[in-house]
Amino acid sequence: MNQAKENNPKRSRLSTPLSVGATQVGRQRWGAERRGQGLEERLLLTALEAGRDILDIYEDPAQDFGIERKADNSPLTLADKAAHRRIADMLKETTLPVLSEEGQHVDYEERRQWDAFWLVDPLDGTKEFVKRNGEFTVNIALVLEGRPHLGVIYVPVRQELYFADPVLGAYKVEHITRLADDERLPDLLERALRLPLPQSANRPYTVVASRSHLSMETQMFIEEARKEHPDVETITSGSSLKICLVAEGIADAYPRFAPTLEWD
Repeated sequence: MNQAKENNPKRSRLSTPLSVGATQVGRQRWGAERRGQGLEERLLLTALEAGRDILDIYEDPAQDFGIERKADNSPLTLADKAAHRRIADMLKETTLPVLSEEGQHVDYEERRQWDAFWLVDPLDGTKEFVKRNGEFTVNIALVLEGRPHLGVIYVPVRQELYFADPVLGAYKVEHITRLADDERLPDLLERALRLPLPQSANRPYTVVASRSHLSMETQMFIEEARKEHPDVETITSGSSLKICLVAEGIADAYPRFAPTLEWD
């Protein structure tokens, strides 16, 4: 089971947030930088641009989304494909491989040797996208030596951006659709909300569950939690918004018992 945990609110800020630790991947390997922006800005910009491509299709009243079915019978839409193309194109200058749900899947024996790569779900929550309930996201992470190092989640309909790294911690930016040409990460941090957000001391223990994959195992988890927290509450949500609710401090746990792939 995968269970998300809250971020440590005590982390300090550094002037150079890209700290790769033991890996030999350095700034010189990230390739050309758009308008002088660094890796962090490119990551955020990529998620925002993919979100705009998704909204162009989502908000078109004439669109039927071009729904196809993948091998596992899950839906695939024009928006999934458009977001994947945008992300792959914008990240190719970094010279790192991209492992995307909608891209070409390199054999595991080869990709397990990658010391650094981008892990992408271009449109997480395709079922919610098709339902037009707004609960879908763009998810991108930089993985170094098997561990996520930088991560971003963008919620296009809500215009909310979540991002984190091991040094800076986790943040949320509201009412954002793009980055200005001269906007850098320190500028963004000035208007970002540090996570977790303050919560009421009387808030009940809260479990967030999938809107589309509520299983018997999840229900058993909730009943077990009720033994320790009689007032346990349950929130249902789609896509990676469940993780965002834990990061914000609104929820305490997200139990996941269903099979997961790397981008999940």
